[in-house]
Amino acid sequence: MQKLITNILFATDLSQNSSHALRHAACIAKATGAEIHVLHVNEPMSEDARVAIEMFVLNEETRKTAQKRRHDMVKTILAERQARFWANFEGEDAQIRDLVTSVEVTDGHPAEVILRRSKEMGCDLIVLGAHDHGFSHTFLGSVAKRVLRRSHIPTLIVPYLGDQDPLKD
Repeated sequence: MQKLITNILFATDLSQNSSHALRHAACIAKATGAEIHVLHVNEPMSEDARVAIEMFVLNEETRKTAQKRRHDMVKTILAERQARFWANFEGEDAQIRDLVTSVEVTDGHPAEVILRRSKEMGCDLIVLGAHDHGFSHTFLGSVAKRVLRRSHIPTLIVPYLGDQDPLKD
């Protein structure tokens, strides 16, 4: 019988619940030996933000630098959160980190990029966290809902757990 899960796409929005979702991805990877691909998608700037930057930053080169800094800052935050997450694993469990074979930060509409990258990388499973948006949205969150509706591979949506520590049961 062929292994069912060999490549996991873990999509993170850098929220607290992302740590809960990564914990599940790590457990599945440990059990199956699957590789983990970490992906964060920067949402495009709103038109209001773009207009504000153009109003206050007149130099085109400075605008490009500001957008690059935004991207670099997210990469730094992602690296820090990954380091903090994996620092909590000891002994044999610490080796799970070796199953993370790629970490990517890119720009675009999150659901579309998650679905496209999962296909391009040949992933068998997508893992992401749900959100608590209050009563105006469902508890899944719009990105998770879009991915779940359109995915052609199994998709694990990890429930929102509030302020619980993702490393403690």
